[in-house]
Amino acid sequence: MAATMNEIEEVTVDVTFLRMDTPPSDPSRPLPPDVRVEQARHCSVPFYRYLYDTVGEPWLWWMRRTATDAELSALLSMPAVSIHVLMKDGEPAGFYELDRRYPHAVNLAYFGLMPWAIGTGVGRAFLRHAVDTAWAAGKPAVTVNTCTADHPRALPSYVAAGFQRLRTVREVWPVPRRLGLRVPPHLGR
Repeated sequence: MAATMNEIEEVTVDVTFLRMDTPPSDPSRPLPPDVRVEQARHCSVPFYRYLYDTVGEPWLWWMRRTATDAELSALLSMPAVSIHVLMKDGEPAGFYELDRRYPHAVNLAYFGLMPWAIGTGVGRAFLRHAVDTAWAAGKPAVTVNTCTADHPRALPSYVAAGFQRLRTVREVWPVPRRLGLRVPPHLGR
């Protein structure tokens, strides 16, 4: 049954698609000594939901919130999908998700920091870790996309990391109201 207009909030965003065709040539930026990145080799659905919901709530990450536990479990069990968690002082400070299912590129499907970790200076090194890990898969490119709902520094950070803009597309998202998400203030709503 299709959702009625009362059940959704239409949100207009500009989605920018980016691609990196060669690995960065500059040396990797080291992570601060008090943080590390761990691959969640058998990521559980509840832990994934915690990461996704906490990192994404300020930026209107909604699509995976609508997935069932079975759908997420199937995704997380795929060998070509990996979850990498930034750890600081024994707790998650962010995560990224790599999707290697496509022959011509690794997609950086999700990347972000916990709200308390934004502005701590770890973002650039963490993004470089994600890029280096993506290139280690041996594919000919790395892709990512971001949108105007994301943190305002997301797009400039991807470009500074070496991604090239391919195109920007305007989309209207049917965000289910039942999720209780707020439209980010920088979208001007």
